[in-house]
Amino acid sequence: MAVSATNWADEVDGEDQPQTFTDANGITTTIEYRTNEDGKKVKVTRRTQKKLIHDVVNKAVAARKKWPKFGKEKGNRPGPDPATTNVGDNIKLKLSSTGDVVQDVDEKHEAMKAQLQNKKILCRICKGDHFTTKCPYKDSLGMEDAAAAPAAAAEEAAPEEQQSGSKYIAPHMRAGASGTKGGDRDSIREKRDEQPTLRVTNLSEDVTEADVSELFKRFGHISRVFLARDRETNACKGFAFVSFTMREDAQRALEAIDGRGYDNLILRVEWAR
Repeated sequence: MAVSATNWADEVDGEDQPQTFTDANGITTTIEYRTNEDGKKVKVTRRTQKKLIHDVVNKAVAARKKWPKFGKEKGNRPGPDPATTNVGDNIKLKLSSTGDVVQDVDEKHEAMKAQLQNKKILCRICKGDHFTTKCPYKDSLGMEDAAAAPAAAAEEAAPEEQQSGSKYIAPHMRAGASGTKGGDRDSIREKRDEQPTLRVTNLSEDVTEADVSELFKRFGHISRVFLARDRETNACKGFAFVSFTMREDAQRALEAIDGRGYDNLILRVEWAR
C-alpha cells in the first residue's frame, strides 16, 4: 500500500501538473491532464499566440484617450471600464456636400404632427379609448348593431327598384350617378395626375426604393415611390417616379437634385408627364 501511494503521489506531482513551453514562433503550448465524466484520464493541449496590432487613428482621438479620468473614475486605467461604462451602438452621420449634417426638418410636417397629437382614438362600438378591432365587446350585440347601421343606411339610399329586383346594376348606371363609366375613369385619372410626381433618370442598377426615398424625403412628405425594375434580373432600369404630397416640396426637390451626382452618376429630375 505504501508503494502504490508513493507512485500515485509521484504521478500527481509530475505528469498531472500542467506543462507549458514556447517555441521559436512565439506559440505557447499548454498540456494538462484531466479526468472526464467517464472516469478516464484525458490529455488537453492548448496553443496560444499573442500578436501586437497597430491601429491608425486620428490624432485628436489618440490625445483624448490619454486624458486623465475624473469623478468616480478618477485614478482608473485608460479606456472604458465594463463595470461602470456601457458602450452603445455606433451612430452614423450622413454629411452633405457642404460638410453640414443633413436634418430632415419640415415646418409643415411638424405642424401636422402637432395637430394629430391632440386627437384621440375612439372605438365605434363602446366609444372607448382603443381601436375597434381590439374592443372587448366586439363579439357582443354592440358589434352587430354597429355593422347593421351602415347596411341600413345603404339600403335607404338605394333606389326602390334595386331593392325589389335581383338584377345587378353597375354603379355608374344607377339612379343619381353622374356621367358614364368612362367618365369616372377619366375623373379618377385626373385626380391621380393632380398629385405632383417627379421622374428621376440616370440611376444605377444597384439603387433600391429605399435609396430613392432616403434621397427625396428630406424635402417633404413622399406618398409613393415607384422604381422600374427588370423582370428577370430585378435590377433597376435606370429611372423612378417619386410622388409628393405638396407641390412646393416637389419643386424644391427638383431644383436641389437635378444635375447633382449620386452613385457616380449625374441625376436628371423632371416633372412626370
